Amino acid sequence: MALSALDLLALLIVTCGVMLQTWVGIGFGLLAAPLLYLINPAFVPGPILILGFSLSFLVVLKQRANLNWRRIMPAIIARLPGSWCGAALLVAVPQYGISVMFGASLVLAVLVTWRTYRVTTTPWSLTVGGFFSGLMGTATSIGGPPIALVYQEQNRIIARNEIAAFFLIGTPISILMLVLQNQIDQASLLLSLEVLPGVLLGFWLANKLDGRIDTTSVKPVLLMISTASALMVLYKGVQGWLAA
Repeated sequence: MALSALDLLALLIVTCGVMLQTWVGIGFGLLAAPLLYLINPAFVPGPILILGFSLSFLVVLKQRANLNWRRIMPAIIARLPGSWCGAALLVAVPQYGISVMFGASLVLAVLVTWRTYRVTTTPWSLTVGGFFSGLMGTATSIGGPPIALVYQEQNRIIARNEIAAFFLIGTPISILMLVLQNQIDQASLLLSLEVLPGVLLGFWLANKLDGRIDTTSVKPVLLMISTASALMVLYKGVQGWLAA
């Protein structure tokens, strides 16, 4: 079956988002979610979460010997009630409200990511970060910034590996909550499978190029793209709200 231009664009977006997250620990949701949402709103939140889980599985499989599971456990436990709240919010809000919520959450995530507040990695901060990651991740598919904020003082490799471990266990919780709320169906699974090759390609390229790319220079570009996308999504949501 021939791929359309939008299909190829979606694959490119997923590949780039996966490369960013493989390098720095977050970036897939920030970059891919708003752009894929503009292509097809059905990408959010289910398919994005499924793709994110696939990436986390690959990272943990590769880095399993270097993980501190005990440290990340408070965040994993706290994600359960956060995911439940996110799924309940998603069901209660109309489509235009989801666009507004999604765009606003992304703008907030960009601001938090850009303005690096000093937060130390403690069981309490991991619990708070895990809860809000579950809430935002389930409702909007962007759960990276709350937990990444907790790891800002850690080495990049440690942060990447432990955040991946958090998403490996935490993302299925969000997916389960969405399934229970009938927010993930066969169409969501098929949409995920269509762009899954982008996850594999992005992960392979990221490992091939790791060490050759200055990842600190990626952040401004990532956040600018995310901000522009967020404002477009927010604009569409406000348009729908005014028309309702």
